[in-house]
This record gives sequence, C-alpha cells and structure tokens, in this order.
Amino acid sequence: MNIVIIILLVLAAIIALLLLMALFRKKEHYVKREIVINAPRQQVFDYIKLLKNQDEFNKGAMADADRKREFKGTDGTVGYIYAWSGNKDAGEGEKEIIHLVEGKSVEAEIRFVKPMKTSARIIMDTTSLSDTQTNVSWSNAGVLSYPINILIPMLEKHVAKDMDSSLLILKNILEK
Repeated sequence: MNIVIIILLVLAAIIALLLLMALFRKKEHYVKREIVINAPRQQVFDYIKLLKNQDEFNKGAMADADRKREFKGTDGTVGYIYAWSGNKDAGEGEKEIIHLVEGKSVEAEIRFVKPMKTSARIIMDTTSLSDTQTNVSWSNAGVLSYPINILIPMLEKHVAKDMDSSLLILKNILEK
C-alpha cells in the first residue's frame, strides 16, 4: 500500500512540476527554414502559390494520401481554402491564403481542428539570387496556450525537420 502512495505522490509531483514549468515557458512558436532552388523566381512562386501543389512536397500534406479534401475559391488567390480530414498523422483542418505579393510571397493561415485546436501563420517568400536561382524561405509562427505551451520545443524541432524535408522535395520537383 505504501508503495502505491509513493508512486502516486511522485506522479503528482511530476505533473505539478510540468504545469509550473509551463507557466514560465514562452507561448509563441516560430520556425523558419530556407533553401536555394536552381529555377527562376517566377517559376518557383507560380508553383508554391497553389496550395494544391503542397500535396506534392509538404510532409504534413503527404501524411495521408487518402485524406478527404475540400476546396473553396480559386487556388493561388486570396481567400482560397484547402480543407482536409485524414488519419491521426494528417489530422483535420484548413489552410487559407490570406495575403499574396505577386511573384514574391504567399501568406496563409493554417487552422487545425485535430489533433488539437490551434492555428499558425505560414509565409513562403521567394527572392531572386540570379536569373536562375531563387531563395525560398518558409516560416511558421503561432501561439499555444497554457499548459500545451510546454510542448513548444518539441513542436519547433518537429516542424523544422518536416520543413527541411519538404523544402528538399520542393527543390527536387522544381529543378527537374
């Protein structure tokens, strides 16, 4: 009986410590990754502004090839919404183009319903390095409320890894 009480007290102390740590952790997350693609800026931009193309390079979008998809509006324009519902890896949510600078950048808001309700801003920016080279920067920023904010370091690490892989796939597609 004493061992059960000790185990319960240790578990309660660990949970209390985690909750206390979450009080002092940041609530904002931010990840930015970049890659140089050997293709003209306009070609790169024309590809990344279409959210449907993310099925081809975005690790998150590729998590469930059989997920249900819905589209509202005209892809590549402000107000276009790409919604999905899939397995536990893909989750459920939608991505909406909220701002475009033609030939330069695409800003979208991603709103997750599952695995947890949250949202983030995603910006993909293109910069010409030469007539045949483009730098693509991709950022993801948002807020996680208490006590979920304790997961931000893990989230940032996971998102950075997926973004790096996705950018490599994008590079391979556009350099063919």
